[in-house]
Amino acid sequence: MTKRPLTRGGPEGLRVRLAPLTAEDGPSLFRWINDRELVHLSAAFHPVHAAHHAAWMREAINRTDAAIFAIRVKRGDRLIGVCQLHSISAVHRNAELQIRIGDGRARGRGYGTEAVRLLVDFGFRDLNLHRVWLRFFRGNTRALRTYAAAGFVKEGVMKDGAFVDGRFVDVVVMGRLSRA
Repeated sequence: MTKRPLTRGGPEGLRVRLAPLTAEDGPSLFRWINDRELVHLSAAFHPVHAAHHAAWMREAINRTDAAIFAIRVKRGDRLIGVCQLHSISAVHRNAELQIRIGDGRARGRGYGTEAVRLLVDFGFRDLNLHRVWLRFFRGNTRALRTYAAAGFVKEGVMKDGAFVDGRFVDVVVMGRLSRA
């Protein structure tokens, strides 16, 4: 039996919808993953070559072990970012959340918070998760505000948890539990 991708028929909110990735999304995602300042908000930067990105896109579109969505503004269906639940554990009923609002015009407008809420609700409802967690670098105040507004609570800080540009940085861990 062939498993289907987890992202078909994504959830919709008032202003954004989560949709399956398409091949047409590739160029934007490639630009965003190679934007040093954007990547540095949550990960060490390593340039991604076009061939590697194309292979990732082919795999991401059909993955059955992660729920990866394009974030689209409903008005005009404009791609503004990407989000995912990965490292999904059916046994422990948890997953890690990641989001990137790549379109600079869309940042600071609440789209990310709405997308996070939609993705978490999808995880609880459709994937039967009990816990969704995430991590980001200390000092990323926009991320902290977004995740707190979406119901996440700070669970801890991994002191010197990542090595970025020749120095250690603290990594904040937040989580959210299902209401069930």
